[in-house]
Amino acid sequence: MELLKQRILQDGKCYPGGILKVDSFINHQMDPNLMMELAREMVRIFGRRPINKIVTIEASGIAPAILTGYLMQLPVVFIKKKQPKTMDRMLSAVVHSFTKDRDYTVCISADFLTPADRVLFIDDFLANGNAAKGVIDLCAQAGAKIEAMAFLIEKAFQHGGDYLRSAGVDYTALATVTSLDDCKIELE
Repeated sequence: MELLKQRILQDGKCYPGGILKVDSFINHQMDPNLMMELAREMVRIFGRRPINKIVTIEASGIAPAILTGYLMQLPVVFIKKKQPKTMDRMLSAVVHSFTKDRDYTVCISADFLTPADRVLFIDDFLANGNAAKGVIDLCAQAGAKIEAMAFLIEKAFQHGGDYLRSAGVDYTALATVTSLDDCKIELE
């Protein structure tokens, strides 16, 4: 998606260790017009699939997931990084965050992820695929079917996409970063 690629090149910042900061327009301060265009692209790609629920992990995937859910008229449920005391019938998985270099126990209520669900998972980044692995685990526990996974940005050099392809998961990234070597952003 050219609009997103241009924005990454214009406003993205690279830091040592393979970190791409897009916090000025995606995951700290958000550009709602860009988010709506990204959601429209998700609808264009996934709108004809038999999806009945959109799932994301808090927090950076919530905005594109909600806008996509609005356009597709589907419910959106987000996987929580902290277990609420009031959550009934909790399903949980451990996810390692590349950016924060720590493990999270993520959870979702089995009331909102069921065997009847055909899921589109939306997140901001695909790096090593750890969040995606957690979602795959949660969907398996719930008996839900993952129809597809969508990411705003894939960092292809971190091989999460390789994992998803080998696992037979249908996924799409709206922009793919092929390298951040020498803190220079290179896109596919």
